Amino acid sequence: MNPENDVTEIVAHSAEADPVEALRDALGDILAGLIAAGCGPHHLREMVWESDRSEAFHLSRHTVELAYREVFAGFRPPIRLLPGAKPGLTIRARHVAAQPLPDMLVEGYTLREFGRQYSPRLQADMKALFRQWSRDGAAFRARHGGVDLAYGPGRFETLDLYRPAGAERTPVFVFIHGGYWQASDKVQHAQFAQSLLDAGYAVAMPNYGLAPDAPLETSIAQSVAALNFLVDEADALGLDAARLHVSGHSAGAHLAAMALCASDAPPIASALLLSGLYDLKPLGHLPLGRLLGLDDAARAARLSPLSQPQPQSTRIVFAVGEGESDAFKAQSAALATAWRAPAPLICSGHHFGMLEGLNGGALLDLALRTAEGP
Repeated sequence: MNPENDVTEIVAHSAEADPVEALRDALGDILAGLIAAGCGPHHLREMVWESDRSEAFHLSRHTVELAYREVFAGFRPPIRLLPGAKPGLTIRARHVAAQPLPDMLVEGYTLREFGRQYSPRLQADMKALFRQWSRDGAAFRARHGGVDLAYGPGRFETLDLYRPAGAERTPVFVFIHGGYWQASDKVQHAQFAQSLLDAGYAVAMPNYGLAPDAPLETSIAQSVAALNFLVDEADALGLDAARLHVSGHSAGAHLAAMALCASDAPPIASALLLSGLYDLKPLGHLPLGRLLGLDDAARAARLSPLSQPQPQSTRIVFAVGEGESDAFKAQSAALATAWRAPAPLICSGHHFGMLEGLNGGALLDLALRTAEGP
């Protein structure tokens, strides 16, 4: 039997009035159905979305695209959007059956356990987390007057800049968000800037193109472009270009680390790398990695900070959450060793909860101590 012909349909409906919440609910139910069938997003073959307000669910809307990516990241089968009579949103998703995994070990793990090691979403209720981050980030952005500054011509080439009240010529701390290079947004992380602002730092939060639409090479180049924009516009924005600091979380830590190695990046005084992915070659064994083209071992090596020479002019520190998987902890430990940095700080929380430490505690202390230097 051809497994591509063994197709099952899952149907989900949400009557939520807000289209983003309706999409989160319906897609979450589709994902639950996939998991119950022993499948994942890579088994999807097509979706039909029906709504009495079909224009509200069009994927050209930034908020709709982000809500989709929150659930299925960059896995996107053909989607047909149709007008429907029923209020809310109905999704019909068709998927093929899962096939047995090859009997092999990767880094000492079965393929199933290896996938779990690199799936931090298993550590949190992601629907609840994204909803909370979206609310908190939007409220923070509104209070602090966040606006899109364009550092390039692309749709995602914008950043928000938050400045401490009454300060002039401030150092700037750049935070690059995570999301496995495929999801999330700068606004969902704005709330983690508060204590850095209180300490006298301006905080810049850039977006970057999301994979697989944007290859990782593009996201790296965009991260460097955001840094250069802040330096080039330092006088206009009231920033001290000589006190530029960079941080990133998860995939954002990978982008920050690669920016440290880029020949066209400006001088960076310090870097705080939070639970990042620094050796991309293992990801090529997973559907996620194949979607991103990381099953090309040579390309994965080129895109891995672990394959890059140690940056010489930047103070670099690492941190991971105590609730992280062993694989994520090993990634940080390996690059810290290779780049002769201190052993990673083990801070409270899992992969996502650790970010709370930027607003007080050992993680904030590490960020400020490293930025201020010896």
